[in-house]
Order: sequence, then C-alpha cells, then structure tokens
Amino acid sequence: MEGKVLARIAAIVFVAVAITAAIIEMIREEAPAPASSAPSLTRQVDPLREGQRRCQEMGEAAANDAECLGIWAESRDRFLGRAPAQSTPRPDGGR
Repeated sequence: MEGKVLARIAAIVFVAVAITAAIIEMIREEAPAPASSAPSLTRQVDPLREGQRRCQEMGEAAANDAECLGIWAESRDRFLGRAPAQSTPRPDGGR
C-alpha cells in the first residue's frame, strides 16, 4: 500500500509542475521580433541613367548628339554583358 500512495503523490506533483509550467508559458510576454534586414530604399545615383534621361528628353536631336550616342553604346554594352555594371566616370563629369 505504501507504494501506491507514493506513486499517487509523485503523479500529483508531476501534474502540478506541468500545470505551473503551462501557466507561466501562457502569461509570459514575448520580446518583439527583431526588424527584418530588408534592403533600404535609398536611391543610388547612376550617371548613365541620368544621361539616358537627358537624352530621352532631347527627343530626335539626341540621334545627332555624340554624347547620347556614347551613352546608348555604354547602355547597350552593359545590357549585353560586355561592360562592367558600374560605369567609369566620364572625363566631362557625366554631361
């Protein structure tokens, strides 16, 4: 009989510990999740893109402009993978 009583007491203690752990887990406040490391939305200036915009605004006159022809050639080379992604600064400052 002594063994049965001891087993019941052990079972009651086990259940009490399990209930206590469950209650503590339920009332515990979780720390806010860290912000994801999404890329920032800062705009990077690309001189080639700015030159393309300028040539686009020129309209038909850009077809006779030597600088626009160079910009289009560099853009084409970059697209086809014949040039590095970062363009080298032009000696005239991008104009």
